[in-house]
Formats: sequence, C-alpha cells, structure tokens
Amino acid sequence: MRSLIVDDHHSARAWLERAAASAFPEAQISTAADAAGAREALSQPLGQLPDLALIDLGLPDGDGTSLIALLKQRAPNAMAIVSTMFDDDGHLFPALRAGAQGYVLKDEPQASLIQLLQGIANGQPPLSASIARRMLLHFSAPLQTLPPQTPAAAPAAPQEHLTERENDALRLIAKGYNVPKIAELLGISKHTVAGYVRDVYRKLSVSSRAEATMAAAQRGLIGLDGR
Repeated sequence: MRSLIVDDHHSARAWLERAAASAFPEAQISTAADAAGAREALSQPLGQLPDLALIDLGLPDGDGTSLIALLKQRAPNAMAIVSTMFDDDGHLFPALRAGAQGYVLKDEPQASLIQLLQGIANGQPPLSASIARRMLLHFSAPLQTLPPQTPAAAPAAPQEHLTERENDALRLIAKGYNVPKIAELLGISKHTVAGYVRDVYRKLSVSSRAEATMAAAQRGLIGLDGR
C-alpha cells in the first residue's frame, strides 16, 4: 500500500505520518509540503500512485480540493481523505464533491485518527464525529421545512427491522466508533461486529458512516446533535 501525506506544516505532516504508519504498518509513506510537491507525486506512473492520500485543504500554493480531483482522475480507486482544521460547509462539501471519501480534523486525538484510518479496512469512511453530525444536520434541514403530509401523498416505505444488537451497532457507528471499539463496548468479537455492520448497511441500503448516522437519527437512536 502506498500512502501520500500532503501538509505544509512539518509537525502536522509528522503527526499524520505517525498515524498512517500505526494504522498501516506495511504502507510505503511519502510526503509533500505543498501543492506543487503533491502534483509531482501524482504525476508518477500509475503503479507508483498512492492508494491513500491524506490531503490538507489550506496549502500555501493552492487548494487541496484540486489535488483530490487530480488524484481521483489519475487513480479512481485511490482513497482521498481530507485532513484539515476547517469544519465548515464551505470546505467540507466542495471536498466531498471533488471525490474525498473521508474528512478528519487535525484536533482529533492521534489514537482516534488511527482508529478512523483502520476502519477503512472494514469499509467505514473516516469521518470525525463532528463532521458526520454536520453532514447529518445539513441533509436533515430541508426535511424540517416540509409541510405535513397530505392524505393524497404516497405513504413512506416501511423501515427495515433491525435486531437489538444491530441497533446497538448502528447507534455506536453513528457516534463515531470503529469496529474494534464497538466490539470492546459490546463485549463481542470484531468479526461479529463486522457482520452486524454489513447487515445494517444492507438492510438500510446505506454505504457510508454519514448515511448510517442519518438513519440512526431517523430511528431515534441518536439526536441530531449526535448524542
């Protein structure tokens, strides 16, 4: 596995490099201090392109969002993850539209960042908990302004039944925990939790932690504030 870390601050690059090395011990990690260095790394032959990139948005010579788009253009199967201090809609949603598949904040404890990165192996996009809540609030807001349903409107589709353990797993997913932590909290194996997560995603027709968080809120398992 090849990983690329793009950040103009030496301490932040070192922090991200330590987290990536802990999450993926066998990864080959390279770094870039600016957009120019990142573009050079992304100009390499296909076999030398990163499988995973942690990209800062606020670079001195360019916007990290453009690097995400370039990475996805050159290596569509690569995973682009934003690592930034910006937690506002103006940075979050353009990055997601460019192809980012994760968004983590630099004030995340390193242990939490490592867990978020390790969750990739279980198909869980790395999202800081506050970012997942922001996405939930963003997509839930229009629903709050809709008028009451009239008798002529089509009835809502019935909710898929989840077992008690699946509800437990869904609630903890929505709170930002990864599979190993959920296993620890529920006192069961990681393999069993991974099975619950797969069943929850299948039953609810969701494919990301953000969608699962929205489903949890709709089912009353968490509030809109993520609690």
